[in-house]
Amino acid sequence: MRDVMHAVIFGFKEILRWDVMKYALVGGLIISGLWAFIAYLFWGEIVSFGAYILELVPFSMVRSNGAWMLSAFLWFQLVLLTFALVFAFFGNLILRTVSKEKYTSFSVFVALGSAIVWSVVWFFKSDYIYHEFLKLLTWLPFETIEKGIGYFIGFYLVYSAIVVSMVFIVSIFSKPILEGVEKRHFPDDQVVKVHTFKSMGYTIRDSFIYLLVSLLIFPLIFIPVVNFLVLIALWVWLVKDTFRYDAASMLFEDVDREKLKEHSLATWVISFITALFNFVPVLNLFGPFFGEISMFHYLKSKRSV
Repeated sequence: MRDVMHAVIFGFKEILRWDVMKYALVGGLIISGLWAFIAYLFWGEIVSFGAYILELVPFSMVRSNGAWMLSAFLWFQLVLLTFALVFAFFGNLILRTVSKEKYTSFSVFVALGSAIVWSVVWFFKSDYIYHEFLKLLTWLPFETIEKGIGYFIGFYLVYSAIVVSMVFIVSIFSKPILEGVEKRHFPDDQVVKVHTFKSMGYTIRDSFIYLLVSLLIFPLIFIPVVNFLVLIALWVWLVKDTFRYDAASMLFEDVDREKLKEHSLATWVISFITALFNFVPVLNLFGPFFGEISMFHYLKSKRSV
């Protein structure tokens, strides 16, 4: 587990480097702009499709849980955003003052502290926040609550398309990204430099399954707490094989799938942390890069195994 945490810390450091940020920002802006343009052209059809999905959900569930779901989602985003901002502004100070052995405990403490602070806010203001979201669902250009939820479904579909596209971008550019990491930190150790074409097959397969399952279980998105678990599970499934095989194909002449299963815990942990990035817009653009680099670092530490 220590090797996993070292890889995670390494991944966080690397995504703050300009060499990696340029891929995330340029690729993210292009992908986001492309899907925004597509959404602009076909927004009516997207909303209609969202309304069709909404018909599968009992109206009472939409009415009672719609505003609560948005309130809970806002709370979760604020917790993650606070956690991210702490490490963004004080990351170097934290790395200098907190030992590697205590880094994990410190990270958990920051996350719990963020959750407690925002939980206190929600405890005193939950009714106000809930009713404000009810107003939002009717104030916007929506005639009814279900119409408002239909628009949010449309945004969710476009956001999912961006998430999937970023995974493809990372997989396509995994070679220059990981070679750059190699040259910066392991100049005396050569990577195999096998292109990740084979791993792309897993990315395509997992993306297809992700999109299909997302549609089949979409009503679960309206069940509080369950919705977060469902989203995390879907996002973890989407990225785990891509990270594992992209990194392995850069380190090993012959990728042994059975041997890679020995490192399943690391794959799941890194994929889980990557999935959390998707709850915060903009940060989601960096998630796949973090996962790819962390998995590469972890497998490199196990290369002799």
